[in-house]
Amino acid sequence: MSFNAPIVEGFTVWLTGLPGAGKTTIAGALARRIAAASIPVEILDGDEVRRWLSQELTFTEHDRDINARRIGYVANLLSRHGVAVIVAAIAPRRESRAAARASHERPFVEVFVDCPLPELMRRDPKGHYKRALTGEIALFTGVSAPYEEPETPDVHVHTDLVTVEQAVNAILTELRVRKLWI
Repeated sequence: MSFNAPIVEGFTVWLTGLPGAGKTTIAGALARRIAAASIPVEILDGDEVRRWLSQELTFTEHDRDINARRIGYVANLLSRHGVAVIVAAIAPRRESRAAARASHERPFVEVFVDCPLPELMRRDPKGHYKRALTGEIALFTGVSAPYEEPETPDVHVHTDLVTVEQAVNAILTELRVRKLWI
């Protein structure tokens, strides 16, 4: 069997940002582009990982760090076996994201999915920001729990200013620069 698939050594793209910024949407669009090139791809969505691998964890700083370490561990395992891994997880602390990067044996690309808080509150499809502001949701990232923006992300997309396609193209450009994408 012969086909013209690119040679893939695996990598991780970690999308971080506040809730509702567009991480999951961008992850899905990016995964479709990568899969269309016959590259094995897997999305590790923060909500899904929490449901299946971290359900006993709370939203304290300590537990959020544990969750980010678990995601980083799984992403590293997959990427070192040639999978393009896309992580869509808040991982609110810089230290947690830096630890995930340091633990990786394959390339790691941090993408800051940035959207201003007023726009996130306006969008608020699940009503989380409204409930967090009234105190109904405790420890909500960006409202009652801190989020540390990346100081030097590899890619920075402003989802209030660009389309999903433009965000995906910016990420693919970075992957091309690193010779991880055709």
